[in-house]
Formats: sequence, structure tokens, C-alpha cells
Amino acid sequence: MFGHVLSPSLSPALFFFDSSAGSNGGSRIQSNYGFAQRSSSISRVSLSVSTAAASSSSSSFVGGSGAEYSEQVYDSKAKKRRKIAGIDQEELLEPISLADPDSCFCKFNDLEVHYKVYDPELQGDSLSQTRTPTLTSDPPSLPITSTPHRTKKIGLPMILLHGFGASVFSWNLVMKPLADITGSKVLAFDRPAFGLTSRVDYLWNSSAGTKDRKPLNPYSMAFSVLATLYFIGFLGAEKAILVGHSAGSLVAVNSYFQDPQSVAALILVAPAIVAPLGGRLPRDNLVQEKNVSDSNVVGNPVIQLFNILSAAAKFIVQSIMQMMKRIFEAVDFLYIKVLSAFLRSTLILTLVRMIIDKAGIVAVKKAWYDATRVNEHVLHGYTKPLRTKNWDKALVEFVAAMLTDRASPPLSKRLHEISCPVLIITGDSDNLVPSWNAVKLSEAIPGSHLEVIKHCGHLPHEEKVDEFVSIVQKFLYRTFVDSHQQ
Repeated sequence: MFGHVLSPSLSPALFFFDSSAGSNGGSRIQSNYGFAQRSSSISRVSLSVSTAAASSSSSSFVGGSGAEYSEQVYDSKAKKRRKIAGIDQEELLEPISLADPDSCFCKFNDLEVHYKVYDPELQGDSLSQTRTPTLTSDPPSLPITSTPHRTKKIGLPMILLHGFGASVFSWNLVMKPLADITGSKVLAFDRPAFGLTSRVDYLWNSSAGTKDRKPLNPYSMAFSVLATLYFIGFLGAEKAILVGHSAGSLVAVNSYFQDPQSVAALILVAPAIVAPLGGRLPRDNLVQEKNVSDSNVVGNPVIQLFNILSAAAKFIVQSIMQMMKRIFEAVDFLYIKVLSAFLRSTLILTLVRMIIDKAGIVAVKKAWYDATRVNEHVLHGYTKPLRTKNWDKALVEFVAAMLTDRASPPLSKRLHEISCPVLIITGDSDNLVPSWNAVKLSEAIPGSHLEVIKHCGHLPHEEKVDEFVSIVQKFLYRTFVDSHQQ
């Protein structure tokens, strides 16, 4: 979910392992074994020639020592292992070295965050193309321009939040159309552990900081929320429209709860938010029964005694539950500690690399309804971040933060508190986050609007660009233009 258009000259061989390593190893093996007993009548010159020829033809099974042969086989396998999803792991680079011409970086909480921004005021040119992709100690200042008088322009900036395993590349096809609709800037940034945002060893260096004050985990939800709110102010706006895809929807909704006044609307695309399974049972009958029974309580000593005993029993049960809660909290704390230590292990790091190697490209294709449209350009966009240093450690740290974060109360129990306009978009053939979850989610968020795109997978903004933009346009016009005129 990332960057810019790839060069069409990119070789397809980029995505396959190099199996040629060690193929010429046999030609280097020299041996004269077995030829010392040749007839002495043969001249020294002819012996030398015949020995060399025999050695070349038989070197594949008698040439050299067993150790040398094993070393060649090991080197051949090692070279294969040094590629993950077709990306050579021996030539990893700093993220800025992989920047596109329109890439920008700004420093936020000691992290170099990669972002791209499209400004319709610059006559179709990306705002970022006017500056070189150099690191700065402070974020560059953006000119705050007034929106010209055009018909049906929203006038609100938009922040795009990618999902797990993606980057700003995912939004490449829709940034310009969305900017034309809003008449304002559209910004997408790479969350920590993804894209070209810098990686830090937070989990491996968990002792960083003082005992009283540890630095904020850059891979936590709290960091992504603060970064999102930071970019709203960075664009010089009081409010922005947040568009979250998949796991990015979690960031969008949590950003709303962190600062509702800064979020004008939420657009959740294939949202990876677990919807509540059902509503509460109606309690009207229970209330009526209670009112009837209360009329019989007055003057009845048996019932009064029963109520006293019930209150005492309730107090005892609540005390036990509080004690059990503290025990569970202690167990949960221990679980988090053990899990974090386990995730630091080399075994997990190796496992993550194996999963990305074997299933990374498969997952990208599975996200599409029509996998035949996943071309070389798309694969390169998703695998490009695998060329950055420490991408594997950062991914482990992100997963660790995701598994150990504890939201209280759970997000699913707060969805009814959302009061801003909400649009939910899902594909009817989403293999990663089923469309029925989006339906349940729309029922849990008051006043939300649901759109289901037919023959579409997990990436509507990549696979069905025109339909996606049209749905967003209608929603924004209905919310901010038509309602205002009425």
C-alpha cells in the first residue's frame, strides 16, 4: 500500500530464488585419484592429457573431498536462504535510500516517518516533488492555501492509514482523485514497521529509558494514534477526514476516541475491527416484573429478611470477584512478560522470515478478487520494504505490541459512542476480513453508511478504484455539501 509506479523494465527474475549458485563448483575440483596405476608405457605427456580429461569428466562423483562438496551444497542453499520473497537480504539499505522522488520524511518522537502528500492547489503536481527527500530535524512546513471557489468541494484534508503489511503504496491510485474531491491535501504515511519509516530495536533494547519513564513504543497503537493526530496539525487543519484500510481502521477509530474534535468523518475500508456479536436483551418485561414485586415487599418481614441476606451474599460475591480480578490481572501481566520474552527469541525471528518468504506474495494475491491482476508492479510495491534494514525485527516488535496491547474497555464496546459521519466499504469477496463483519460493524455504529462492492476482494481502493472513489465522493457530498445547503 505504498509508493509510486515502478519501472516497467523491472526483471521478473526479481521474485524468484537464484538457483544457479554453485553450479560451476564441480569444474574447480581437481583430482588425479586412480590414475597413478596407469601403464608405464604411456608417455608423461599423454598421461598428463588423459589424466586431465578423466578428472574433468569424473569430478562430479570422485573429485575433491566430501567436506568440500558439502561446503558447496551449503553455500548454494545459503544463497537461496538469503532471499526472502525474492528480495536479496545481503544488500539491505536505509529506508531513505529507497525513497521515491515524491517521498518526504519528518521526525516524530525520534522516528523518521515516511509520508507522501498530494495538494490539488499545485496543479496536479505532488507537493512533495518540490523538495528533495532529505531527513530533517523538524517537519517541513507546508503552505496553508485557501481552497478556490469551485463547485462541490469539501475543503477538508484527508489522512490515509494503510493496513498490516502495506504502506503508502496502497493509496497510490486514489490520492489524486480524493484530493480533487476534497479540494484539499491528501496525506498518507507509513506506520512504524512498514514502508520506508525508520526501524528501531525497541523490543530488543527494552531497557532503553529510565525506570520511571520509558520511551513510547513506536510499534504500539498509541504511537500510531499520536502520529495521525500530529499529521492533522501538520497539514494546518483543525479537522480531517480519516480513511483507514483493514488494520488502519483501528488506528482511525482510536484516533477519533483520542480526539473527537479533530476528526470530521471516518471512512473504514475492509475494516479489521471485530464487530460485537449481538445486542442486549430487552429489559422492559424485567422492569415491569420488578415494579409488581416491589408492591409486595412493604410489610412482609420474610421478604425483607430475604433482601438483607441477598445483599450480604451480593457483597461477598463482589468481594470474591474483585479478588479474582486482581489474580487475573497478575496472570495477564505475567503472560505479557513471558510472551514478550518469547518474541525476543531468534526462533520467532526465523519463523517470521520463513512466513514472509513462503506466504507473503500468496497473501497479496489472496487479497484480490482477481489474482491475475497482481502484476510485477504490485508485487514490487509490496516487497520493496523487505529491502530495508531490520525489517524483520521491526515486524516482530509490531506483532508483540499488537498482542500485548490491552484496550480498556475493548473497542467493540465503544463503537456506539461514535457520533461523527461514518462510511464503511467492503468487498463482497473479501477473503481476509469477511464482508459480514462489516455488516455487523455498521449495525454497531449509529448512523453509519455501508457500501458493498461486488466482485471485489480486500483492497477496493486498488482493485476497484473508480467505484471506490465514486462511493467516497457521494458520501462526502451528502455529508458536507448537500446537508450544508439544506
